[in-house]
Amino acid sequence: MDDGTRPTFLGLSEAGEGPWDVVILPVPFEITTSWGEGTEHGPAAAIEASSQVELYDSLLQEELPCGLTFHTASAWESEAATLLEQLDSIRDYLLPWFDGEAFPIVLGGEHGLLPPLVEALQGHPTIAGDLSRLTIVQVDAHADLRDSLNGERFSHGTAARRALDCGTGGLLQIGIRALSRDEAEFAAADDRVETFYARDLFSPSAGEAGWTSLVQRISELSGPVWLTFDVDGLDGELVPDTGTPVPGGLTHWGAVEIIEGLFASEAEIIGVDVNEIAPGEDRLTQFNAALIATKILAAHIASRI
Repeated sequence: MDDGTRPTFLGLSEAGEGPWDVVILPVPFEITTSWGEGTEHGPAAAIEASSQVELYDSLLQEELPCGLTFHTASAWESEAATLLEQLDSIRDYLLPWFDGEAFPIVLGGEHGLLPPLVEALQGHPTIAGDLSRLTIVQVDAHADLRDSLNGERFSHGTAARRALDCGTGGLLQIGIRALSRDEAEFAAADDRVETFYARDLFSPSAGEAGWTSLVQRISELSGPVWLTFDVDGLDGELVPDTGTPVPGGLTHWGAVEIIEGLFASEAEIIGVDVNEIAPGEDRLTQFNAALIATKILAAHIASRI
């Protein structure tokens, strides 16, 4: 606890006023969810669950925080009257943290937070205003490439499409298994989009070729990368309370291999978001989200050693 009352990620103590090495940014945004609700409570639930996550990872020589300074920021909040104004306020909340000084982990909240997040990344020194340099690695059950969903162009189901509209140079999608025909056609036609569909990764008839190809592709990444990890990219049994749990997704160890491979590549991972966290009474969804965020932390630290 940093002030005796507000929970911190992993229960780590916080001292001083910064600068910090790692910052946790809770964004409890929820407006456009189309089925299950509750993502507005997801960041707080994941932070609470993280207090039960072990601090040792085999990648590291010691337990977290490994000599680094951590800060769990006050959560984003907005009373803006419209969706677009709320999205602008998310951009403005994140912008000061995207200065390259601290490694940011954004906890969400619905996936609709991605476009304003990408807008905020324009100020990152590695991006230097040119988002065509950025590759987004998207772990997700859904393509999120619709031009609109339920009449809304800034929905959680359009997040990846709007991120591309911002000028993002590349989108590497992993684990997609729920999408519309229009999304499939868009992904096939736009050379910025590269998709590893879940069926090609996990179907028994696919063998190991699909997964081997994915691991190789991740190892080849270079330049600035942002990882957006929708927890429904995991198999639905692991995250039953996320808005739309889908069978046939990543196992925990599959996610671990992706994260470790990404941080071991030549790419510069400039930050991550873990989104679509919706807490349940069984605590499984928020705990798995906390595990993913902690693995990301460990992989980030290991890449600095």
